[in-house]
Amino acid sequence: MEDHSAKYSGSCLCGAVKFESDAEPLWCGHCHCPSCQKATGAAFATYVGFHREDIRFWGQKPTKFNSSPGVYRKFCGSCGSAVSFEGETWPGEVHMMAVLFNEADSFKPTGHTYVKTRLSWIGGNGLAEHDTFPRRG
Repeated sequence: MEDHSAKYSGSCLCGAVKFESDAEPLWCGHCHCPSCQKATGAAFATYVGFHREDIRFWGQKPTKFNSSPGVYRKFCGSCGSAVSFEGETWPGEVHMMAVLFNEADSFKPTGHTYVKTRLSWIGGNGLAEHDTFPRRG
């Protein structure tokens, strides 16, 4: 029997796709790009970034969709919940949907990206604002 007592854990809406991590996240932020809006059906997507090797999936394997060149998203094939984003621009990272974690309230977003396409009725909440995703390192 597997031990699933990780520091962070979560699942999709129906509970079929499960994931966990013992690592601290690299960052947390809101994305307002049209692709994330359409993929999530929301005004923006809030992601928490991890090193790819620090996220373990179990349960049902998520379905993979190539949403644009060099970018793919994973979602639950049963309930449709958006689960993660990965792109060539961020090698070695997986950007998980923050609200799917049981500990979502512990993640503190530090900024908004793609603010040029942010809907006019969404405020900035005093966080940093970027035209594109900021580079680290």
